[in-house]
Amino acid sequence: MNPHLSPDSAAAPVSVVIPCYRCADTIAASVASVAAQTRRPAEVILVDDASGDGTLDALHGVAAAYPPGWVVVVAAPANGGPSQARNLGWERARQPYLAFLDADDTWAPQKIALQIAALEADPGLALIAHRMAVRERGAGPLPLHPPVRTIPIGRRRFLLNNPFPTASVILRRDLPFRFNERFRRVEDFLLWAEIGFSGYRCAKLNQVLAYWHKPTYGAGGLSGDLDAMHRAGREVRHELLRRGLVSPAEHWFARGVGIVRRTRRRLLLAMRSRQTGVAS
Repeated sequence: MNPHLSPDSAAAPVSVVIPCYRCADTIAASVASVAAQTRRPAEVILVDDASGDGTLDALHGVAAAYPPGWVVVVAAPANGGPSQARNLGWERARQPYLAFLDADDTWAPQKIALQIAALEADPGLALIAHRMAVRERGAGPLPLHPPVRTIPIGRRRFLLNNPFPTASVILRRDLPFRFNERFRRVEDFLLWAEIGFSGYRCAKLNQVLAYWHKPTYGAGGLSGDLDAMHRAGREVRHELLRRGLVSPAEHWFARGVGIVRRTRRRLLLAMRSRQTGVAS
């Protein structure tokens, strides 16, 4: 049992949902970063997305390292992707707020405390996020850069790109939305956009409070992944238009922004490939 957890009376009213697919090598570090929060979430829900390997056993092993009931393990009946796994965790959650973490990412220790403080100061917020950074495992958290500010994220911002990395988000559990299980890419952006375009208030802290431990997509020259992400982005824009959450003008503006960003990323990938070729 982990002896470093804060008392239950100090727990934040947050359920942490972590979808897991063949994540046995990384999940312990992700959960450890949750346990190390200066204000610990009330519960952690690990959802095995029918990994078919030793992941489920690993999740139960992680759960056994903490006080009984703090880590809950859920097994999906079949592989359905991150949307289904997060929705299963959402249904099991008991706290008024949900936080999302991926099984290969980690949090800075002050994340939950700062976000809950912002939510307590402004209960009308439906969703609050923060910045993230790519960082080597074991490098330790980056320092805060005061002052900590809560920045409103309005409708127009969603037309540019996804302002909310998944591992940065805390939202109200009672929101009338779920992850769209038809989408296996950009499914997080679709949900955040549905919330924002439906008139719910969203915000973002001006601090880096979580870390990716692998390069962002396309960084290794994987243009196929980049193309798939852009195709998924187009599908999201069409879905928002179909549901009447954006106007035709907003749809075409967002599409134009997407084309510019895709062209820019292709140029960056070409430059990286050229530099790699010269270096070899």
